[in-house]
Amino acid sequence: MGANYWRLWTASVVSNLGDGVATVAYPWLASSLTRSPIHLAGVAMASRIPWLLFSLPAGAVTDRVDRRRLIVAMDSFRFVVTLVVAITVGLRQGVLPEPTALAAGLVGPPPGRTVLLTMLYVAAFVLGSAEVLRDNTAQTLMPSVVAAGDLEKANGRLEGAELVLNSFIGPPLAGVLIAVGLAVPFHLDAVSFALSALLVSLMTGVYRARGRQGGAVTSGATQAGVSGLLGEIREGVSWLWHHDLLRALAVILGLLNLSLAMATATFVLFGQEILGLSASGFGLLLTSGAVGGVLGSLVASRVSTALGSGRALAVAVAFTFGQLLVTGLTSSAVVAWLAFFVGSVWGVVWNVITVSFRQQIIPDRLLGRVNSVYRLLAWGTIPLGALGGGLIVALVEGPRGREAGLRAPFLVAAGINVVLFVLALRHLGTAKIESARAEARRTP
Repeated sequence: MGANYWRLWTASVVSNLGDGVATVAYPWLASSLTRSPIHLAGVAMASRIPWLLFSLPAGAVTDRVDRRRLIVAMDSFRFVVTLVVAITVGLRQGVLPEPTALAAGLVGPPPGRTVLLTMLYVAAFVLGSAEVLRDNTAQTLMPSVVAAGDLEKANGRLEGAELVLNSFIGPPLAGVLIAVGLAVPFHLDAVSFALSALLVSLMTGVYRARGRQGGAVTSGATQAGVSGLLGEIREGVSWLWHHDLLRALAVILGLLNLSLAMATATFVLFGQEILGLSASGFGLLLTSGAVGGVLGSLVASRVSTALGSGRALAVAVAFTFGQLLVTGLTSSAVVAWLAFFVGSVWGVVWNVITVSFRQQIIPDRLLGRVNSVYRLLAWGTIPLGALGGGLIVALVEGPRGREAGLRAPFLVAAGINVVLFVLALRHLGTAKIESARAEARRTP
């Protein structure tokens, strides 16, 4: 794969360890401040709103500048913001109650709760904004690092390693660190961003977008003669919207992500109150995503070959339905772990197939912009799903009780996936995917 790939791989692994720790640390901090499902969903929503606001300009910026340097800048910025959060939490952690004590009414809200909640909302939005630019850029970087024929293997290795650190090691480690001090996992998260920035900065070469004929895109204008940021954004939107298969993939993934965000926006409350989990127990529950994800990354290419890419994507949607339905009905942490394990296997199969497909068919000079349009449609629904999940809990728990309220988002999300399974069967055929790949190979 080459030295540059392994530098990028290591940087991603390091930053994903921090992300995995943050997956538990941020909602656990929020649950120490409030038991409101609206606030919990609101923090999740704040971190994803940037995908609605900034995806399109982020894609245009990605196609204008050196992509490696942009990743370094965003990771450095996230280091600074996360360090501020860590220091703030460290100064206040002595007055924060245990979430279970707050839920039982044994203690009242901590002093300064409004300040800390405001900080969480602001940090979620700012970090989410940097993530939009960083993640979109990282995906467009890969085709410049490895050969086209190695993309599925490279993406599979990267996805598997990310999941191990993000979901297998990070969450339980967060539970241990929270027991030491609530600020500790935030400090680790900050350090991970700094190390990631350093590793990417060591990659050699220039990573600017290149046109079909190999000429570098300069002066902020594409080779098609479109000038200005808005014109470049329009070109990316037009390219995706006129590609029927890629448009269908983006819309289906958008609704899939909406359903998952709806179910998991108040997942920390579900884990604490329905499954009876501590911080370490909740972290262990989240390891299901890593174990399943690693298995998915190892078998994704073979599953795609055996079933055909289109059928594999439809099966992935079917298993997501099962994951949501089973979790919504169970009170067993073990059963919930198994449901998320199986769902994660197929979630990674979906990711490996679709990310590699986009990298194979989108022209490099447009990759940043088209990828950003795709992710706008695919990820822009997440804040809506998170808000919807919080509202469902709030609406159902009044007449039906707290437990019914916390289960309801999973069941509604499962219903959405029944519709998505039908859409996947109709619009994501293997023949269509192979035809698009062949057309991209024929285009000079």
